[in-house]
Amino acid sequence: MRTAAVIGTGLIGTSVALALASRGVTVHLSDHDPEQARTAAALGAGTDTAPEGPVDLVVVAVPPAHVAATLADAMGRGLARGYIDVASVKGGPRRELEELGLDLTTYLGTHPMSGRERSGPLAATADLFEGRPWVLTPTRDGDTEVLNLALELVALCRAVPVVMDADGHDRAVALVSHMPHLVSSMVAARLEYAEESAVRLCGQGIRDVTRIAASDPRMWIDILSANPGPVADLLAEVSADLDETVRALRALQSADEDKRADGSEGIERVLRRGNAGQVRVPGKHGSAPVSYEIVAVLIDDQPGQLARIFADAGAVGINIEDVRIEHATGQQAGVIQLTVEPKAAPVLSASLRERGWSIRQ
Repeated sequence: MRTAAVIGTGLIGTSVALALASRGVTVHLSDHDPEQARTAAALGAGTDTAPEGPVDLVVVAVPPAHVAATLADAMGRGLARGYIDVASVKGGPRRELEELGLDLTTYLGTHPMSGRERSGPLAATADLFEGRPWVLTPTRDGDTEVLNLALELVALCRAVPVVMDADGHDRAVALVSHMPHLVSSMVAARLEYAEESAVRLCGQGIRDVTRIAASDPRMWIDILSANPGPVADLLAEVSADLDETVRALRALQSADEDKRADGSEGIERVLRRGNAGQVRVPGKHGSAPVSYEIVAVLIDDQPGQLARIFADAGAVGINIEDVRIEHATGQQAGVIQLTVEPKAAPVLSASLRERGWSIRQ
């Protein structure tokens, strides 16, 4: 691939353009807001001038509701040899294109499974997709050349190609992305008018649950409007679980011992189902889940502390699999949680103690 055109210079489109431009592809940028395209160009994502002739690949990075019209316009102008979109839903846009009577042999629907809470070109990075799944939804009538161009694009973005059926993809993202986002927003909404004394007690758990609730509502309205059925079905199941959990909690308030026992069983049931689902979440680099242990270390919020603790762990040959920091309320200190293999945990704890670190049991 030597040339590409990216239509839509938000977070995803600009990140694609940055990745391609960094690897020698000439990228032409356009957006309904010319200022946004100029911003992306100034970041090094390409040029906001139109190509003189057909490019190798057009990447449509606009909200799902506008994918079909944007592709129809690009195809009508003969803008490229191949066309893909990167919208987060796949079935609806393809059906819209079919209804428009377009030749879809040169089109392939795709979806990079990566993003950030922030939006716009200033949030874009060339490495946004590295190591992340990138779904491709080819059909039997699709041109092999377009599939190869899409695979080349995925490789240039250093993502991992995953082939799926379009409607199967939409059901999957409803489960792992769209429904969790709404649940996160509903949990975060409980904080809007909460007492300040309660909010000050927020710890890492509530931060984890509500992190994605910080995303742009306008963007999510576009996404959810394109995939409402599967998301509603999943939320109906969550609603049924919530009803059962509320009944179980009410039973725990009862003076009747049998009702309290039933309530306890109900709560245990939902917690164990949560355990069973959580262990299916893929582990590091998308591999099978692995059990790790956490070594919790008290750490001051001062320059050089993180570098020192990582150096001390490396000195005894221990690989840190993951890191999380829980900041103390009202203090310039916190707890850094170092995730390591179980056999490494006691060795790391002993080594860090010898080097003066305080280990939290």
